[in-house]
Parts: sequence; structure tokens; C-alpha cells
Amino acid sequence: MRYYIVSKGDHKSNSIKENMEAQMEASNMIKDADEPEIVISVGGDGTLLEAFHQYCHRVNETAFVGVHTGHLGFYADWLPHEVDKLIEEIADGDYEVIQYPLIDIIVNYNDDKEPSHHIALNEATMKTEDNTTLVADVNLRGQHFERFRGDGLCISTPSGSTAYNKALGGALIHPSLRAIQLTEIASINNRVFRTVGSPIVMPEHHYCLITPVDQRVIMTSIDHVTTKHHNVESIEYRVAKQRVRFARFRPFPFWKRVHDSFISDGRDE
Repeated sequence: MRYYIVSKGDHKSNSIKENMEAQMEASNMIKDADEPEIVISVGGDGTLLEAFHQYCHRVNETAFVGVHTGHLGFYADWLPHEVDKLIEEIADGDYEVIQYPLIDIIVNYNDDKEPSHHIALNEATMKTEDNTTLVADVNLRGQHFERFRGDGLCISTPSGSTAYNKALGGALIHPSLRAIQLTEIASINNRVFRTVGSPIVMPEHHYCLITPVDQRVIMTSIDHVTTKHHNVESIEYRVAKQRVRFARFRPFPFWKRVHDSFISDGRDE
């Protein structure tokens, strides 16, 4: 088994990483930073997002698993005291691969610059450079839907629907559904300007094209990475053809994760 471990970088996470690497080497597993079969993140969900983007070019070959050094997360479901068991399971190679949808993002430019292509595991957002009102035309599946005015727009995956999307009032979507969700960020709605004012869930054969009006410098965030784009003509979002692969060694039901993260007070019911 070829593996690689991505650490959050703090003392606790680095210590766990070093311990795991020693045990995995003793189990004749091969540390391979270039073509790992499995990537282990040690830290939190943010660390797993970092690991995903480090190896997103290998989504069809690499599976991810997370060790959480704080509370349980939506992606990192193993705790530090369980790493010995996790290493045994990896060595046995007895795990199920589950796949979650991703967002495919294409930024088109007005000049001769080639479109830039990106992929997101959680969400992508679109705002203005100086946090002024974003004015943009929203097209769904090739048809004009609305002219949006507000702070910005958020497009999320089902697994990312529990993150920023939820804070914006978006719906929680089970990751087995190949869909993306468009959610408004502080839209302007009055007697003059109107938006639909509700999250929009799109199936995999639909796409969303957002065209800024008189605003060509756009700030995008793709998971944890924020980028400034000049001379933006439009940004297209759709369900990606690729899917992220997670190594599952035990049940980790989505709705239980939601319950434990947002509802449970830690007591048995």
C-alpha cells in the first residue's frame, strides 16, 4: 500500500503523523508523496481540504481518510487514540470506497487569457474585490434566471452543504445526490430589485453561468483558497465528472454526522 500523510502542522498533529509513519513503515507500507493510493489527513476538515487540493489531480486513483485532532468532523472521522486500529485496517486493505460529488468551475475572461479551470470539494464563492455590491446575471441551463444584487453567491456540493452554505440558510443535501446548490449571500430585495431569495438545487445535467455586470475584478474562494481574477467575463459552475473518493473502514452515516455536529449535546438519548 502506497500512502502519504498530510498534517495540520501543529505539534499534536505532527506527533501523530510521525507515529503513524513509523508504524506503517514497520508494516511494509510505502510512503509515496507522488502517487499514493491513500492519503491520510491529520488535523481537521480544513486539513483534509488541503490534502484534497494537493492531490485533486489523482481523484480517480487516490482515496482519502481523515484523523481529527479536535472534535469529529464531516470528513475526518478517526480520533488520535484510534490510529493503531486505522493502520491495521489500511494494512489489511479491507475498506470500502465511497464517492462524493465535486464542483467543476470555469472562469472565462474578456481578454485573450485562457479560461481557468478549478474543482471544489466543499464550496465556491463569488464576490467583488472590495466587498461592494455584486451585480451579476444568473443563467441556469442556458436561460437567464435573474439579475442578482448582493454581497455574493455561494455554490456548494452536497457534502459541503453543511459548511458555509448552511450558515447562509441553504439546505442540507445528502452526498449520494449528484447535485450542486446555489445560495445567495445577503441579497438585496426591495420594490425595485428582486431575486428569488431561496437556495436553488441543480441536478448534474444542469449548469449555472454567472456574468458580472460592470465588475471585472472578481474574488473567488474555492474551498480554502481565495483568488483575485481580472477581466472576468463569466464563471460557470456544474457538477464535476470526477468524484472524490473516501476510504471507509466503518459506517459513518451522513445524517448522524449532521446530528452529532449540530444537535447532539453529547448525552445518550
